Amino acid sequence: MKKSLTAFLTLVLALACEVGIADDNSKAEVVPPDSAHECLIEPAAEVALSSPVSGIISSIKVDRGNRVKRGQTLVRLQATAELAAIELAKAKLEFGERKVVRTQELFRENFTSEYSVDEAVTEAKLAEVELEQAQTILSQKTLRSPINGLVVERLAQAGEFVSDHEILKLAQLNPLHVEVVLPVELVGTVKRGMKAKVFPQKPIGGDYDAEVLTVDHVLDAASGTFGVRLALPNPKNKLPAGLRCLVDFIRS
Repeated sequence: MKKSLTAFLTLVLALACEVGIADDNSKAEVVPPDSAHECLIEPAAEVALSSPVSGIISSIKVDRGNRVKRGQTLVRLQATAELAAIELAKAKLEFGERKVVRTQELFRENFTSEYSVDEAVTEAKLAEVELEQAQTILSQKTLRSPINGLVVERLAQAGEFVSDHEILKLAQLNPLHVEVVLPVELVGTVKRGMKAKVFPQKPIGGDYDAEVLTVDHVLDAASGTFGVRLALPNPKNKLPAGLRCLVDFIRS
């Protein structure tokens, strides 16, 4: 009796495993409906990062394939002259502020004119502006990521002189954009906010929820089509960009 019960439980467990495997396979091999339209999965944003000023690259903190966050420092240019300019501007400002205090004291004691006070205050303000300008120039020597995303390509190395050419290429992969071209007969049937299912090509497969972001209001008269863009959440960057896909719009 005990052996029979053990054999029965073993059989049930095996069947459960088979059912689980079958469910996983069926989920991975989702068949899109006949109403689905061809589409393309693309990055939500692509950025070619370049320097606003000329200089020699001191360091590049990332390489191809690295994830980056908005505001993260990616590239630094050599900034010896800019740092020296800041120190000089700080010294001028400190001197100017001390001069203002002394001149005001002398004015209160009638040892100098109001013009001298105004001149000292103006010099201090000019020194402050000079410091802000020097800090702005220094900030341009540090390149930060404008997006949360991925480094797609690295086009320069430390020690290279850069002017206006690209240093890094970045791509935002969460969310992804799904681009689809629809026939003019469907104008008015697809609206912003509409839900949809996206079916990436194999070997990715599966189905993913998306939402219509933009519907073109200008049609292409030559082809009789219009474009639609959807947002496809991709929180862990599981889906790569550049995939062909099918999309089925869910009509309530």
